[in-house]
Amino acid sequence: MNYAQNSRMSSAKPLNSHTVPLTTEQAQTLRGHLAGEGYEFEQRPYMLYFARGPKLTVALYEKGPKAVIQGKGIEDFILFTLEPRILGTASFGQEEEQNPELFEPHFGIDESGKGDLFGPLVIAGVYVNPEIARILRDAGVQDSKAIGSDRRIRELAMAIRKARVPASVVTVAPPRYNELYRKIGNLNRLLAWGHARVIEDLCELCPDCPRAISDKFANVQVLERSLMEKGRKIQLDQRTKAESDYAVAAASILAREKFIDWMEEKGRESGITLPRGVSAQVKQAAIALIQAKGPEALESHAKMHFKTASEVLDLAKDGSSPA
Repeated sequence: MNYAQNSRMSSAKPLNSHTVPLTTEQAQTLRGHLAGEGYEFEQRPYMLYFARGPKLTVALYEKGPKAVIQGKGIEDFILFTLEPRILGTASFGQEEEQNPELFEPHFGIDESGKGDLFGPLVIAGVYVNPEIARILRDAGVQDSKAIGSDRRIRELAMAIRKARVPASVVTVAPPRYNELYRKIGNLNRLLAWGHARVIEDLCELCPDCPRAISDKFANVQVLERSLMEKGRKIQLDQRTKAESDYAVAAASILAREKFIDWMEEKGRESGITLPRGVSAQVKQAAIALIQAKGPEALESHAKMHFKTASEVLDLAKDGSSPA
């Protein structure tokens, strides 16, 4: 009997993290309430504010805006403060009634690293059924892009593995990535290839799963053409903001963990810290890598079709520094 047919999960732990989208006005109202309750405020990158209380912390991210609440007593805070005073709703604990599709058996697929010059492209997939979805929800699993701490990424990834959640992670390191990109010639088609490999792996683990969800990155037919026999039997759903799905969020965390582990390991090997993204700091690190290890080192550390790659090769050749 396969996992999808016979899943027996342990009872969930108390909720220790909760994420909720807010309007700008709600974010300010929440700030006023927290100040009145004696919370201490800090300035942090990418946040409107970070508030620390005796039991809880509230991180209000600019993007969204979105509040991430962590600590003890979250349920009481949501029931008696957040919902009645800030949101004007009463929906906590009713996710299964309001969004039953989040708890139905399905795969969630996400990736990490596609926008970073350095590092691999990592595609991950996770299977959920009702029991697994509840465990992920209660563990505080959320979209990795809403998590500003590598430590927290690793904690959540460990919680996912500890729950023995069926998962697949495909890491396409720069040498293989560059080889595939030259052959395929298109990032969306390369992504479709990676998503298809993960879906095929998950179909081996959970052959009765009826559908897979991912963020929308191309026409769904591009992905369908990349699937093999097993993957072609399931329904493919691509949607914007798919990370609100527990399976997709869990996949994003596993993919991000693998990406940051690779970056740290290769940084130690090369003796050069590898920053994320495509900033001036990234260019400086790339030039330092070329000057220390030679131009061929960029091929093993970076995605060569990025415009930044050709720029730093030219700058390193001329002995210039990035603007």
